[in-house]
Amino acid sequence: MRLNLGRVNLAGMAPERLPRMIPVKQTFESRRIDPADLHEAVAAQFRREGIGDAVKPGMRIAIGVGSRGISNLVAIVRAVVTELRNRGAEPFIVPAMGSHGGGTAEGQREVLAGYGISEEHVGVRIEASMDTVHLGNVQGDVEVHFDRVAYEQADGIVVVARIKPHTDFKAPIESGIHKMLAIGMGKHKGAAYLHQFGFHRFGTLLPAAASLIMERTPFLFGVGIVEDAYHETAHVECVPKAQLPDREQALLVEAKRLMPRFWLSDIDVLVVDEIGKNISGSGMDPNVTGRSGAGGMFGDGPRIGKIVVRNLTRATKGNAVGIGLVDFTTRRTVEQIDFAAMYTNVITSLGTEGGRLPLILDSDETAIAAAVFSSGARNHELAKIVRIRDTLSIHEIYVSEGLYREIEAHPMMEPIGPPEDWKFDAMGNVVTE
Repeated sequence: MRLNLGRVNLAGMAPERLPRMIPVKQTFESRRIDPADLHEAVAAQFRREGIGDAVKPGMRIAIGVGSRGISNLVAIVRAVVTELRNRGAEPFIVPAMGSHGGGTAEGQREVLAGYGISEEHVGVRIEASMDTVHLGNVQGDVEVHFDRVAYEQADGIVVVARIKPHTDFKAPIESGIHKMLAIGMGKHKGAAYLHQFGFHRFGTLLPAAASLIMERTPFLFGVGIVEDAYHETAHVECVPKAQLPDREQALLVEAKRLMPRFWLSDIDVLVVDEIGKNISGSGMDPNVTGRSGAGGMFGDGPRIGKIVVRNLTRATKGNAVGIGLVDFTTRRTVEQIDFAAMYTNVITSLGTEGGRLPLILDSDETAIAAAVFSSGARNHELAKIVRIRDTLSIHEIYVSEGLYREIEAHPMMEPIGPPEDWKFDAMGNVVTE
């Protein structure tokens, strides 16, 4: 898609020069499990009562996989496969990702391959299908749909899911094992149907739907993953259905405690280098940016005036969901969008705000300059600007000189280099090293 933008006249509006940026380290609690120890961490969970002994020789076990952006996902799934086989089971993988991948079986197989989950890398077959069965109703007339392959072909079902704050609603249970069962394993039909009831009901609807699924399918346990603020695996736990939902609630509390955040009180302009589905279901995490399709302020972070997005991640494959929650973007970004994939995603979730287009400018330089002017910062040279790679990577950020005193006074922030001028190429785009 070629955009005819013309030349936006910023004369008299754009700052004479953008403030210099200081590389800054933000410190968070680290709970990292060494990747070399992950298999043993999973194996130890299988030795717990109600986990390994629930797996019997000859059982065909469907492993639901589909959560995006999980560190060490391939290693964790491989470990689960190995532990199931060690007990004589025959595992296989089913995509558990609702409407993602364009809502098609082949698209979901491709998304999994992008995560490194393929028959070649994991060593088991992948059964991708969008067919579902209707298991029954909850909360009156709300239908619950579930993956037909897992329901009809498996003697046991396991799901692998990251437990974390959701990007559109707050409740004791948000993203995790329950959501994977109700939305991910519901495929396109089930995900689209449940989203029709709105995020305001998800706090009770998802646990109710997952409870019915656990009752009417051979669900064994979920493999819950918690990450720290450095996007590292902090905890892996197999949770049997007898311990849900209490255990997932406790793990969500821990995930929220460990999540990344800005140690700043006020930001005029946030520049985000990349957004994508591999970063967050909303392209960039509303728990970090404070913006959600649900509307209003989200989370407890700093006020952010304007947001600029410079690019899409390769892994998102053109799905720019969340682009509608920013103020400015670039020609380059919009020309990468796969509108079919993005529209399928936002229509399914009813979060159409995330699929709208912000102001589109020709280059990074003009987009950032326009954001600084429109942020309302009276002195452009002292504008409070923060630049990040993505919302999963905010332990090392760039902060403008106007925030130096706040950085210096905060015990969890430390300058790690001298101030630097912005560097743009001949096209006006940021030069990255």
